This record gives sequence, structure tokens and C-alpha cells, in this order.
Amino acid sequence: MLQTTHVYLFNSKGQILLGMKKRWFGMGNRNGFGGKNHEWETIEETALRELSEEAKILLNKNEIKKIGMLHFFYKANPSRDQDVHIYSGTYDWTFEETEEMKPQWRDIKDIPYDNMREDDSIWLPKLIKKEFPIDMTFKFDEEWKLAEYR
Repeated sequence: MLQTTHVYLFNSKGQILLGMKKRWFGMGNRNGFGGKNHEWETIEETALRELSEEAKILLNKNEIKKIGMLHFFYKANPSRDQDVHIYSGTYDWTFEETEEMKPQWRDIKDIPYDNMREDDSIWLPKLIKKEFPIDMTFKFDEEWKLAEYR
């Protein structure tokens, strides 16, 4: 099973930083920043590396905190099954658009769930309400549609 990360940052205004995915899996959707773990790095190092690659944000290990796990199973392509390690932190500095992501601060009341993955409207409110730890499983059918979750 793939081991991946997502990092969600909040600023002192209470906004969340979401990136519009510009290529590959999830293209066109808003999301946190993250990706696949390399065997030579810890999962926390993956989270920090991906944040740097996708938004040019450089943080230290003590500036993010692991707040949960999401488990995804895809009937259409089991090779995409993954555990997603969710991290969160506070950040009030600059970021940059990259080839992969276009970051943007969003007010919590204006999170664009209609431009996000189907499961985000289920678990992301738990992150916003700080209902930690998050531990949820999502199963998708042959058409990549959400079939079941717990």
C-alpha cells in the first residue's frame, strides 16, 4: 500500500491554504499539499518535502503535527490504495505557485467542496473543528466514486 502525506496549513486569520492541483492524479481539484513517501525518508520528511516542492514553503518538523490517517481503497485500480498521513500547522508567510499546485488562502466558510475530492467534505470538517485524531477509511467503486466510508 502506498504511503502518502497531506499537509493543511492555517493562518492567524483562520484561513486554510488549499492548492489547485495542476497535473496528475486529482488535476483540477483543491487539496492539501503532499505526495508519495520515498523509502529513504520518514513520513514526516515526505510531508515537509512535498510542501516545499508544491508551494515553496519551508517548515521545520516542529512546525507541523500529525493529526490523523486516511485510508483509501480503489476497486478500479488497487495499486493506488494508500494510507494518507495528515499533518497540520500554522503559517503566516509567503508561498509560490509551482508546476504542480496553485496555492490560495480560503476562508473556512468558503471551502470549495464542489472542486475537491468527494471524501473531503466528510473528513475535512473534522480537521477544521480539531476533532483529532482523524482515522477514516474510504472505498471507491469501479468508476472511482465513493462507495463506502467509516
